[in-house]
Amino acid sequence: MRGLMMDMPLLITPIIQYAADYHGDTEIVSRSVEGPIHRYTYGESYGRIKKLANALDRLGIELGDRIATVAWNGYRHFELYFGVSGVGAVLHTMNPRLHPQQFIYIVNHAADKLIFLDLTFLPLLEAVAEHLPTVKGYVIMTDKAHMPETKLENVMCYED
Repeated sequence: MRGLMMDMPLLITPIIQYAADYHGDTEIVSRSVEGPIHRYTYGESYGRIKKLANALDRLGIELGDRIATVAWNGYRHFELYFGVSGVGAVLHTMNPRLHPQQFIYIVNHAADKLIFLDLTFLPLLEAVAEHLPTVKGYVIMTDKAHMPETKLENVMCYED
């Protein structure tokens, strides 16, 4: 019977690790919010995912903490799925089409510590931020060159 048992915990991290080990040169292609097509490999993504997990650790994210995303399906969002769960936190996506009161309720009910957002959704978060007391910071999913001016407090650039 023991031979039929898994010899590792059922976690998401081994999935991306397997992709990097056995399909490391396979390309992942997405369009960035800034405009151009972005291309990299599973091997490169795995390196970035580990850096993201370390950054979340340095930000004080702990086992069971909740993190929200308001983002399109691009490469940075892909990295979040693995990086957040890799540190034992919970990632949940927010629908930007929700009424602001519904959006506020969900973020507060989850007691999100961070919100990762694409540039597109900055006005939405600026409009509701004062009603989100559990959120300790916002991470705008862009690079330094595209960082916008914002009224949000405790803003970080994803690429930093």
